Amino acid sequence: MSPQRRNADRGRMVRGDGGGSSVLPLDVDAVIGDPTTRIVVCCGSGGVGKTTTAAAIALRAAEQGRRVCVLTIDPARRLAQSMGLTELDNVPRPVEGVGGTGSLDAMMLDMKRTFDEVVEAHASADKARTILDNPFYQALSSSFAGTQEYMAMEKLGQLYAEQGGSGGGSRWDLIVVDTPPSRSALDFLDAPERLSSLLDGRFIKLLLAPARGPARLFSAGFGIVTSALNKVLGAQVLTDVQTFIAAFDTLFGGFRQRAEATYALLQAPGTAFCVVAVPEPDAMREATYFVDRLSGEKMPLAGLVVNRVTEVAGELDADGAEVAARQVEDADDETSARVAGLLRVHASLGRVREREDRLRRRFAAAHPSVPTIAVPALPTDVHDLDGLRTIGSLLTRPA
Repeated sequence: MSPQRRNADRGRMVRGDGGGSSVLPLDVDAVIGDPTTRIVVCCGSGGVGKTTTAAAIALRAAEQGRRVCVLTIDPARRLAQSMGLTELDNVPRPVEGVGGTGSLDAMMLDMKRTFDEVVEAHASADKARTILDNPFYQALSSSFAGTQEYMAMEKLGQLYAEQGGSGGGSRWDLIVVDTPPSRSALDFLDAPERLSSLLDGRFIKLLLAPARGPARLFSAGFGIVTSALNKVLGAQVLTDVQTFIAAFDTLFGGFRQRAEATYALLQAPGTAFCVVAVPEPDAMREATYFVDRLSGEKMPLAGLVVNRVTEVAGELDADGAEVAARQVEDADDETSARVAGLLRVHASLGRVREREDRLRRRFAAAHPSVPTIAVPALPTDVHDLDGLRTIGSLLTRPA
């Protein structure tokens, strides 16, 4: 039984930990403990703790015996710092200090290096050198819009291939992917379609016409178009583009095929998407977008992680704390003033928690079948393995 189905079978709507909110609890341990789960993708808007969540899930899985590789596509260096690594690059590097019988490797996507590797692997040596030295390719592989998302698909496909299919005797049996911030985190889902549109576009066909077609294609009309492009782009730029496309033409089909295979992999039962948010209006709206998009794309959704939830000690609610503060202030002494101040802080935190609970209940009402876990805000930032272990335990605490 898949971890997604087990999450759903824990009961329809059960009482959660959100001060009266009713949510279906997310069982992260069930997801990572299932040997059929091969890929976990953490997605969400920027600044919601997605990188930390991915790292914590990866570490917890490793310490429970899985052989894990965590891939970050976020250019920030938080993942390396939290795992005690001086840097991350395009090569998986072992993380020291992992307990248990598993292992953990970490890496950060190097967009250009991944693109170079693909060219070197799928083109002859001479053609690869022609492509790699081409100025248009160098710009495309470094900064062209959409290249990062497509290369993320390539790298995920490479890592999965190293798993060796069923995972027996392979390097890893679980890959955890930390995606870019904001809605671009799901742009990699569009990579195959956008690539196909690019390769099948009229502009590409026009530029390839001299290399592919007979002499009759060098018509007056084509000459006019080329002259216009020369004026807009410059003769050298146009030449660089045409040279690149002519050299790259034989690789186009392979790119499309691999991207579509990875897309199918993301839809497979062995993949689990975790949407990450914080209890703020904008972030929860983004979480709704992610959940709806994943549902529309038939991607297997494990659930929602709501980070940095406000915790309030004791049973006294915000209204009660306000009333108590006014009563204590009537004593008119220094100690009473301090107590009243603390009660008002408690009341303020209570109001924040009430707003957060309303947001979470609203999401649960709109998405009753989406399992959710709330992770309380910590007093300090996570910067080491112990901090990641704390997050991992909070991700799996009982609802």
